[in-house]
Amino acid sequence: MEEDLKTEEEMLAGKHSVLEAMRAGRTINKIWIAETAQKHLTAPIIAEARKAGIVIQHVDKRKLDQLAPDVQHQGVVAQAAPYAYAEVEDILAAAAAKGEAPFLILLDEIEDPHNLGSILRTADCTGVHGVIIPKRRSAQITATVSKTSAGAVEYVPVARVTNLGQTIDRLKEMGIWVVGTDVDTDQDLFGSDIFTGPVAVVIGNENKGMGRLIREKCDLLLKLPMAGKINSLNASVAAGVIMYEVVRRRRQG
Repeated sequence: MEEDLKTEEEMLAGKHSVLEAMRAGRTINKIWIAETAQKHLTAPIIAEARKAGIVIQHVDKRKLDQLAPDVQHQGVVAQAAPYAYAEVEDILAAAAAKGEAPFLILLDEIEDPHNLGSILRTADCTGVHGVIIPKRRSAQITATVSKTSAGAVEYVPVARVTNLGQTIDRLKEMGIWVVGTDVDTDQDLFGSDIFTGPVAVVIGNENKGMGRLIREKCDLLLKLPMAGKINSLNASVAAGVIMYEVVRRRRQG
């Protein structure tokens, strides 16, 4: 479960992404602000940047379109130090330091960066200690993920692992229950009492669901009740339902 850092500089785009990155202490080298950007959006960013001594440059909006293509940048783009992925051990240590049972989210080949960003945003809201993703065939932390997460990427640790199956084995050895979601199982999400203890919830690929090996490694498979015609939920929505069920059960004790 080694740490893996990107070496290249990274672009952040959007008010929340840039502001939360600064507040979280991430190294920002430079900020570009569109000359036409709305003042009420940029004022908090400018104030925070001046406190930190970060260079700000006002430019034509087209410059930002080039710096952060395909991202709704809201007239704000920043050049940041590479995103530092966490280590699984550090995530578990942070949970222990809080005196809380570990609550992890494992993503089995989630490919859409918008889904990853949405999951991170809900993870921050629900007190998830960390998210684990595979290095291959998975969305990584990008400007789109940061923007979709509304800056939550700065607060929810994300670990990248070479082999998700081996990581699950190690988590199980540490006494963490691994729970998968599957439409073809009999046990209902709301009938389980597993969530009050150490738990890692696996969310499968948007189209294929969990891989066979990962499915077989889960201690328990649960399904979300479905009453409609489609019989499926968007991956980030399904993850959100499960995360809040964990919160509900833990508050009940």
